[in-house]
Amino acid sequence: MTDRLSSLRSIMKQQSIDAYILPLGDPHQSEYPASYWKGLQWISGFTGSAGTVVISQDHAGLWTDSRYFIQAEQELAHNPFVLHKMDGQRSPSFVDWCAEALGESAVVAVDGPMISLAQKSRYSSQLSRKGLTLKLTEDLIGAIWADRPPIPVDEVFVHAEKYHGEPTSSKLARIREEMQQQGATAHLITTLDDIAWLTNLRGRDVKCNPVFVAHCIVQTDKVLLFIQPGKVSTPIKEALLQDGIHILPYDSLVEHLGALTTADKLLIHEGTLNVQLKEAISSQATTLSGSLIPRHLKAIKNSTEIGHLESVHVKDAIALTHAFMWLEHTLTERTVTEYEYAAKIAECRGEREGYFGESFSAIVGYRGNGAIVHYRPELDSSAEISREGILLVDSGGQYQDGTTDITRTIALSAPSDAEKRAYTRVLQGHISLATAVFPEGTTGGQLDALARQHLWRDGLNYGHGTGHGVGFFLNVHEPPQGFAPGLAGRAASVIKEGMFTSNEPGHYVADAYGIRIENLILCEKAQQDGFLRFRTITYFPIDTTLVDFSLMTKADVAWLNEYHDMVKEKLTPHLNDNQKRWMEDKCKRV
Repeated sequence: MTDRLSSLRSIMKQQSIDAYILPLGDPHQSEYPASYWKGLQWISGFTGSAGTVVISQDHAGLWTDSRYFIQAEQELAHNPFVLHKMDGQRSPSFVDWCAEALGESAVVAVDGPMISLAQKSRYSSQLSRKGLTLKLTEDLIGAIWADRPPIPVDEVFVHAEKYHGEPTSSKLARIREEMQQQGATAHLITTLDDIAWLTNLRGRDVKCNPVFVAHCIVQTDKVLLFIQPGKVSTPIKEALLQDGIHILPYDSLVEHLGALTTADKLLIHEGTLNVQLKEAISSQATTLSGSLIPRHLKAIKNSTEIGHLESVHVKDAIALTHAFMWLEHTLTERTVTEYEYAAKIAECRGEREGYFGESFSAIVGYRGNGAIVHYRPELDSSAEISREGILLVDSGGQYQDGTTDITRTIALSAPSDAEKRAYTRVLQGHISLATAVFPEGTTGGQLDALARQHLWRDGLNYGHGTGHGVGFFLNVHEPPQGFAPGLAGRAASVIKEGMFTSNEPGHYVADAYGIRIENLILCEKAQQDGFLRFRTITYFPIDTTLVDFSLMTKADVAWLNEYHDMVKEKLTPHLNDNQKRWMEDKCKRV
């Protein structure tokens, strides 16, 4: 790592760069990039899904949020990088650090393909106020990364209409209708999940996310799909042509943008379009800044998708029943490593029809590891689970008929009063959000407080959002909606009928335990006109041995009993006698 930093700093000196910003992501602004773009991990050793590296001649820093504090401390412990903790508005950002540490007239560089227009605007504004200059470069990491993985070349495949319920022609019609409303003749789409949704294709380019690397331009009469040669088979090309979708080389997008004319009115989204592509757009064309149309269309699940989501969660819960029963039995004979159990969960899911893979790397956190919010057990370093303490298991599956994400926290021995109190407060917050009835137009930020109120009562909190949108056989983290504090991002998104979101409050004590209870919820109309509510569609028991019932209201207990009645009703027809007895015990009324 020291050698890598030295090589990078030599390039920086040659180009008169005082500091280099390396975001986590790719030219498509993906949360989880393909291996080709994992430069931040390669140079720093940090494996989390949110962070930014800044390197100067005498400092190497990683900025990340509270979800990754413990993980980052461990991963950076023996290398030159220093962890900078980002704690909401109270902690300076990496741009502020550059301004303070480098002084006026310093040059701060960032690769143009790796940041969006919105990020560039924010960085430039913050730096210029301090007298610093933002310089755009191209792939400084690539110049020193000798064994860099290639851009993926796996073939794409068709996601059948019986699962998603809407042909590409219909999706294009809806996109073009909104393009017309915004005065656009073309819409540039660079986000991988939106392109997969639009084309009804899926891929294997990104671990756990069934997407493929591509760009797309929707025009009034045709669609241009920019993708690596060889990724699209002849039969799929022919099928795409029926919807007016033409295949072009992935690298030819820059040339195409430069050839636009005065007749072109190109709709872009500044939050996802990278700077390199924006600068490639011909000055003759009219550029319109607006919404990313597919993003908000796909956030509303249709009736076919909803039907599959209900059934896939039954299927997923059966797999988890097998996995949790296996753990209980095996622990009576021996210990189980976190890594082994994560693999067992994937194995049980793999026995279900339509399974494609994990929707994210399973979080199996025993005792103190459960306090690492996005912990991932490794083969050679994971803890041994025994019949004592608390275990947090957050996992999910990608199926052709839907995406799942569920967290359960279980007691492997008698819990302490403090553990029970914290768990009960988390459960009460989960119930408060699950049972919310709210007027149309309510935002995720407004609803987020419902899940925190019970923890706040005890002076407790958690440092992550309460929920995120979930795709349909797509990314497990799907914007725009979610529940989070603040006024921007997920917090500002209006929660609408048909949105599919997680409900996952938590509480974490470093080096001791983590608690999180997560179900997926679907937004639907309430009985009152103009109001909405949620319906829980995750079906798996919630551990009641961790509940302090003296804190629970009658309404809380009623919800828990009704939830467990629903779980038994959904799952029992698919279980054998032994599994039915286990389920009956886990779901017994309290």
